[in-house]
Amino acid sequence: MDKKKHTAGQWFKKRFDFSDWTKEQKRTFVSFSILLTLILIAAAVISFFLVLRGNEKVLVPDVRSMEITDALIQLQERELYPRISLRFTDNPLDKNTILEQNPVPGTIVKAGRRIKLTVSKGAILDKIENYVGQDIEAVKLHLQSLFAASRPLVTIREPVLYIYDDKPAGTILEQKPLPGTEISGPAVLELVVSKGPETKSAEVPDFIGKTMPEAIDSAEKSPFVIDFSMRKAKTGEPLGVVVEQSLKAGSQSKLTERIKVVISAPEPVNGVVNGIYVYNLPEYPYPVPVKLEAIKPQGQRVTIGSFKHPGGNFSVPFSLPAGSSLILTVLNKEMAKSEVPAQ
Repeated sequence: MDKKKHTAGQWFKKRFDFSDWTKEQKRTFVSFSILLTLILIAAAVISFFLVLRGNEKVLVPDVRSMEITDALIQLQERELYPRISLRFTDNPLDKNTILEQNPVPGTIVKAGRRIKLTVSKGAILDKIENYVGQDIEAVKLHLQSLFAASRPLVTIREPVLYIYDDKPAGTILEQKPLPGTEISGPAVLELVVSKGPETKSAEVPDFIGKTMPEAIDSAEKSPFVIDFSMRKAKTGEPLGVVVEQSLKAGSQSKLTERIKVVISAPEPVNGVVNGIYVYNLPEYPYPVPVKLEAIKPQGQRVTIGSFKHPGGNFSVPFSLPAGSSLILTVLNKEMAKSEVPAQ
């Protein structure tokens, strides 16, 4: 084994013993080595610049207002890739079209770049809904919330047409355009709304002898509008209760009649103000929700009364600590705010 290794070593030494090479052989070997080194260096340089160059540069096309499928084809042809976000618009015809793009058209970018596209989901509504049978105020709030973040696509024509009908006041009876009508642009709803029965009558409630809280509770439940007033008690009259009413209790009367109720002033209490809150409301085509609240000096918020009221003179009795605030809301919107004066 050692003999074989010795023989191989001798052969290798003999085979690559440069001292035995001729000048021509040495020159050839050096030239070959230099050439091989140059080739390796050239390959390294080429590889380096290829890495630096990266992907081919392309021009970003203008895909705005295009259908999404056409836009994707345009980007694919340039080896660009989309990053899509969706957004509602106020035009139903915009659905599936490109609204915005980033980078902007004409920008030079490398192939493989992500292009941000904002695509329209169309309008929130593409067809007219069915509003018949719904309360008009609820429909107004629905449309307001629906288009809170965009230009209203469906609006209600004012003034609304009100007619007498057996349906509860405020109920939508007819609409135009009809439910299911496709929306191609801003649409205006024409509504026919119930004012309630024209000649309906009811039994007049009995207010005599009721305290202020009891009278307010009865007024809230009554189909009639109650006009409250307060005066000093006459001789023999109890304090702080209803002492007069304009329509006889138990009689039948039309709902358009207003009942005048007179309360005798309660016994004075130090720091407490008794009175009648009065406010002249706009005339409404049918009774609307009206609420009077109070914020006491300690910050406690209480409801004094909540009514259905057709507008005009609105009055409610109150007994509150001096310095309280009175807040009047109509259709859940603040109409007026005032302070309760000291005695």
